[in-house]
Amino acid sequence: MKTETLIHQETLTGAGMWSKVVKRGRTLRFTDLEGGANVGMLLYNAHEKQERYNMPDTLKGQHVFYLAAPLCLHSDMGRLFASITADTCGWHDTVCGASDATSVKNQYGEGDFQELRNKFHRNARDCFLIELAKWDLGKRDLVPNLNLFSKVASDEAGDLTFVEGASKPGSHIDLRLEMDTLVVLNTCPHPLDPSSTYQPKPVQLEVHEAEPVDPETDPCLNSRPENKRAYLNTKTYHSLRF
Repeated sequence: MKTETLIHQETLTGAGMWSKVVKRGRTLRFTDLEGGANVGMLLYNAHEKQERYNMPDTLKGQHVFYLAAPLCLHSDMGRLFASITADTCGWHDTVCGASDATSVKNQYGEGDFQELRNKFHRNARDCFLIELAKWDLGKRDLVPNLNLFSKVASDEAGDLTFVEGASKPGSHIDLRLEMDTLVVLNTCPHPLDPSSTYQPKPVQLEVHEAEPVDPETDPCLNSRPENKRAYLNTKTYHSLRF
């Protein structure tokens, strides 16, 4: 990625929340600054928000349980939201969802605003709802989210275990957006993180112009036939809409 293509940069700290529309043809880069970060993420079509990231289609179409480069993120309309063009972490959780107020209280104890001010214990579900409300979305629009930088392994019995230390300081992931996308984020701890200390880690967010895509040679689009078909569906959608 060329440094001169940088469009926007900021750091999310303290269970930070973020939601913006990011234009297709741009790359969203997340960097785990200290190691052990978690980024909960939801994706919606910026123009028709009833279309959103679909976890089952993303996994079954690519025969995977977790995400890494060079895989893609699918919508529930047979299109692509994004392609993972670079990834130094190598494992991003797709199935564990988001923490809620009860789970955070049970794990970390009381941590309200009156006592801790801006360091109070946020939970991912409420953070998502706060950001979604800014776009006229709400509870019915919550779907299974991604947890970037978090690794969760499954044993033969299907029991899930959080793998500590999977993301190192400086680990990053690049998402090339294939449609205009409402990106909704928070940096609350992963719901299976076993730590008893509430300590969300800072994440740097950057937006860059992406390199042009050649669907015949692009590693992401050619990693599975379903990815190329979804990309072509997305291209047709945009060419007819605009």
